[in-house]
Amino acid sequence: MVARRKIKIEGIVQGVGFRPYVFRLAEEKGIRGWITNTPGGIEIEAEGEKVILDEFVKDLPRLAPPLAYIDRIVVSDGMLPQGYEDFSILNSPLGAERTALISPDIATCPDCLRELFSPEDRRFSYPFLNCTNCGPRYSIIQDVPYDRERTTMKVFSMCPLCRAEYEDPHNRRFHAQPNACWECGPRLWLKDEPAAEEEPIRATYHFLKQGKILAIKGLGGFHLAVDATNSEAVKRLRERKGREEKPFAIMVKDVAAIRKFCEVSREEEKALLQPSRPIVLLRKRPTPLISEQVAPNNKFLGVFLPYTPLQALFFSFDEEKDGKPLVLVMTSGNLSEEPIAYWNEEAERRLGRIADLFLLHNREIHVRADDSVVRVVADQEMILRRSRGYAPKPIRVSSPARARILGTGAELKNTVCLYKGQNAFLSQHIGDLENYETLAYFQETVHHLERILEIQPEAVAFDLHPGYLSTQYALSREGLEKMPIQHHHAHLCSAMAEHQLEGDCLGIVCDGTGYGTDGKIWGCEFLVGGYLDFHRFGHLKYIPLPGGQVSIKKPYRMALSYLYAIFGESLDELSLCQRLPGEEVRVVKRLLESGFNSPMVSSMGRLFDAVSSLLQIRDEVTFEGQAALELEMAVEEGWEGHYEYGLERGPEGTIIDPIPLILGIIEGLQAGVSAARIATSFHNTVALFLLEVAEQMTKETGLNRVILSGGVFQNVYLLERLRKGLMEAGLTPIVHQRVPANDGGIALGQVAIANARLAGP
Repeated sequence: MVARRKIKIEGIVQGVGFRPYVFRLAEEKGIRGWITNTPGGIEIEAEGEKVILDEFVKDLPRLAPPLAYIDRIVVSDGMLPQGYEDFSILNSPLGAERTALISPDIATCPDCLRELFSPEDRRFSYPFLNCTNCGPRYSIIQDVPYDRERTTMKVFSMCPLCRAEYEDPHNRRFHAQPNACWECGPRLWLKDEPAAEEEPIRATYHFLKQGKILAIKGLGGFHLAVDATNSEAVKRLRERKGREEKPFAIMVKDVAAIRKFCEVSREEEKALLQPSRPIVLLRKRPTPLISEQVAPNNKFLGVFLPYTPLQALFFSFDEEKDGKPLVLVMTSGNLSEEPIAYWNEEAERRLGRIADLFLLHNREIHVRADDSVVRVVADQEMILRRSRGYAPKPIRVSSPARARILGTGAELKNTVCLYKGQNAFLSQHIGDLENYETLAYFQETVHHLERILEIQPEAVAFDLHPGYLSTQYALSREGLEKMPIQHHHAHLCSAMAEHQLEGDCLGIVCDGTGYGTDGKIWGCEFLVGGYLDFHRFGHLKYIPLPGGQVSIKKPYRMALSYLYAIFGESLDELSLCQRLPGEEVRVVKRLLESGFNSPMVSSMGRLFDAVSSLLQIRDEVTFEGQAALELEMAVEEGWEGHYEYGLERGPEGTIIDPIPLILGIIEGLQAGVSAARIATSFHNTVALFLLEVAEQMTKETGLNRVILSGGVFQNVYLLERLRKGLMEAGLTPIVHQRVPANDGGIALGQVAIANARLAGP
């Protein structure tokens, strides 16, 4: 019996080879009808023998292309057959409400790499080859449905051979929107180097080996590249970029080359090779191969593999002389704290004082995106920066949106989030909203996502902090319901939303700064609650932050604050004060005595800062979180020492007093205990008091799911030690994986909370 079905598929089904896949499946099974892209995804009309048709419908998700992500399939039955003669692919209609999901940019697939390095192939060495299984997506899309005329590739007319591939449903490039070749596609050139016109990539390689700094236009923006084995070149890049000590990422040809200077587990290799091609943090091996200037005072390197044909071609020239592979620093093309450059003219203007040469191309980037960063913890990928390769793939949440909601995120590591249906669209990493350039990028990202997702917000959720630019932007949006969200509550609910949790959870949220409901600065918070509300079970004891924001860049000020709480006026006699400028010590003392410009903080980040300074690991920082990072790097694996701490349960909840811990550190220093063992004992103590309060919370509430969120939980030693302790105590730790634990996940928590508030109690 002949039957007919109408099938609607939602998800990432455009630009990933889904239509040709369905076409071939229909041909194979003798199904007739059509398929088309729609603003909501894919629509299919299919008819054939009922048994075979049912099998076809069942196979659609099971055999889908690897890059496809199916959110929902709706099948309508019972319509009369239309008598189609064959199966065809129709042009995409316009005009309906847009709900289609946009694919992230994808690394070059193995099939395209084979063509890239095959001399007999017509795309041999072509730096922009791609197919339906790989290449640019989010970075070139201007509107949906995803068709060539709505991408930045619309200015390139396909040659007859490319057009034939594009129109052949049996070809890997069928409806591959960025499809191009040497004859008709984008071109590459080395600016102001006419001698390199024929072979700009080879010339770039040689300039890099000579120690030159190259600005290279990539997939989501510009990289600044330099030879990572050349210390003088790396140092010069640091000086010009204004990035004194923050680690650089490096790119290497393959995993075999990485193993020469990093340890790589099976799960880390899997992370390196996934289509998103993120930067993966890997433990260094003892080798002089990589310059210490790449990641000073760090046991780890951020390493990633080539993800575009252009990058792969750089490494094809390397002869690996003396067993040394080509290793390139590939860092974001920007001045420190500014967004990544992505237009040719803009890059030449902004990077002209940094780069010696510019490798440019004429495929326009519509949406810029930095490289993503991940770390493997307990054999699970943990995203630290979610950007290229991940955004704008949505986070599927458990509760349908009651309205269209925009979350504007926090100030540091900003991302924004749009919530519609059961999808929360978390943007690419935007950065720290501390200057006009980044604010403009923030606004540009909000506007673009609202347009391509066709989500016009009805409500906007934002951080309580009145000084954040993201908060001020939210308040400036007219006609939207305004929903302020406490920072640490958003952290708690970010992890809950990521894991589709409902009900109440326990939360341990540890970070540097978050505006509290009492007007003070929070940062080590024990919360009980869910999306609708929370209460503060306890926190780290408040301590003054002398000089306010400036002390975040001067960890020794937090050390002085703790020492003053213990020793008062006599702190002058301590060794810390002896090594600091006398005038600075006097200024800090006056601030602490008067309380002027010294807000009270319960911040775990500031406690890490204080200890880092006490151990002479880091007195001043050049990037956010540096003191805590280097304190983690000092840990001595296997050392089980710990210190005392105070813990009181009173009217304001459970208060942890770290003063006994600080005293223990001072005694250790006086006794000549190594900084490594003191640092380890400190970490062990923090894990102990966090665990003790968690057990207290579960005893009083009966809840046993414990959310661990906030930037401090990027500290793997602390995270793993606490997680193990929680599991041994019979509790269930919940940690971030697909969304950053740091402020890069805040926007997701904001929209989840706002949605619950819209529903009411």
